[in-house]
Amino acid sequence: MPVIISMLRGVNVGGHHLIKMDALRALYESLGLQDPQTYVQSGNVIFKTKERDLARLARQIENEIERRFSFRPGVIVRTSSDLRDVINRNPFAARRDLDPSKLLVTFLATDPGPDAREALLRIKPDAEELWIAGRELYIYFPTGIGRSKLPPLLDRTLKNSSTARNWNTVTRLLAMAEKLEASR
Repeated sequence: MPVIISMLRGVNVGGHHLIKMDALRALYESLGLQDPQTYVQSGNVIFKTKERDLARLARQIENEIERRFSFRPGVIVRTSSDLRDVINRNPFAARRDLDPSKLLVTFLATDPGPDAREALLRIKPDAEELWIAGRELYIYFPTGIGRSKLPPLLDRTLKNSSTARNWNTVTRLLAMAEKLEASR
């Protein structure tokens, strides 16, 4: 049975869209998803499912969150294999001077297409470095994300539902997914 990683956008940020992780796990179980595990409070859930249509699954999760909690976060899903590919494609992997907490992977719901990719490449970031590969955007924020002007530009340029996780979280999510895979 495949292991899936779901990442909710904008959950438990700044006191808004609050969901307790035990309630989130219960919601996933109610949808028939097996062995849901959460990581940190930002809406990362690793689980097993027989469902093959991941877009349909994401919509089901969004619908149920909206029904129970009266808001609808975007839900981005990846298989454990997808997440391994994200880690293997890291364009910054050879750089030892990077702080992994300042490297973000933005997970896009769909491929942004050639026009959005070209527009993205025309953005002139300050100190940030960015790369796009498939449905992921890798961004290194050497001075931190707090004062960066880049995130709002990305949302307008990509016009795609997305959510970002720092590199430490990405690698931890894969480790949890692999442990769940091994527990078959």
